[in-house]
Amino acid sequence: MVDAKRNVSIWTKTSAAAMNPARRGNARKIAILSLLTLLAGAAYLLVLSYPEKPKLFAYVLSLRIPTLIVMVIAAFAIGCASLVFQSIIGNRIVTPCLLGMNAMYTLVHTAVVFIAGSGSVVARNANVSFIIDLIVMGTAATFIYAYIFKKTGNNVLYVLLIGTVLSSFFGSVQSTMIRVMDPNEYDALLVTLVADFNNVNAEVIALSIVLLGALAFFLRHDLALLDVITLGRAQAINLGVDYERTVRRLMLGVVLCIAVATAMVGPISFLGLIIANLARQLMKTHRHSYLITASALFGMAAIIAGQMISQHVFSYAVPVSTFITIGGGAYFLYLLLFTKGGV
Repeated sequence: MVDAKRNVSIWTKTSAAAMNPARRGNARKIAILSLLTLLAGAAYLLVLSYPEKPKLFAYVLSLRIPTLIVMVIAAFAIGCASLVFQSIIGNRIVTPCLLGMNAMYTLVHTAVVFIAGSGSVVARNANVSFIIDLIVMGTAATFIYAYIFKKTGNNVLYVLLIGTVLSSFFGSVQSTMIRVMDPNEYDALLVTLVADFNNVNAEVIALSIVLLGALAFFLRHDLALLDVITLGRAQAINLGVDYERTVRRLMLGVVLCIAVATAMVGPISFLGLIIANLARQLMKTHRHSYLITASALFGMAAIIAGQMISQHVFSYAVPVSTFITIGGGAYFLYLLLFTKGGV
């Protein structure tokens, strides 16, 4: 492990010395993205907040601040997970949602309510339900997807095909559970399965922050190896990286990040695809410290801006997830059909 860190450190320092101008340019881009995100957040909090009426202003902020925090957490989790996942599999059009991770979460959450009942402490206590969802999904997804990648040799076409089949399978099992579920329990469940930033699960904010902070801490060394992993399995092993173990740990982090975001706001298809690829197009670097940061910032700015449009232009009639799904689907076809090296 010491030799691996030494080899990776030498490779990283050599690359960094050759790219100082590019690093300065990327740092400026990160600063601009951060400023735009802060402005979007401030606009979301203050537009039509009626500051001239103190009581109404305080009430509006009490509603918007938790929603803003949830949007930031969800965007951070999805942005980081999507970009790390693309680097692991070595393809920029594949994201966790395309492999059925969102469908797996909805199945796991439905199964918890189906087995325990909507009136049980497991379903009524948001934090307990959240922890159970994470444990079940993290364990199942890590084994399922690790096995898929190993069997297919990371062949993106096979992975996408299997992901499509898994999404259909998870959806079919969930539909079967819903058909035999009590209608009142289904009504309570449905609220948590539809992506809607107007109905966020603010009860798990503290737990989500703690979990994501712990993940970042425990995976910090593995994340530092991503620059080398993108060179390919053989090259990474030659540089002393424990490739299989590192990928397994990173995959667990990806699964937990997706589970956190989905538990807070519901499934959001294609958001990760959009922001991860925008980050790669903007930064034009192999260094994941820049790419992950840019992906998370793009996600925050996009979700906040989309929520403002939904709130002030469409009066909540059209949810943010609709814009993301339509735009993401079109962007996916563009990457697939018109971008060289997209697949």
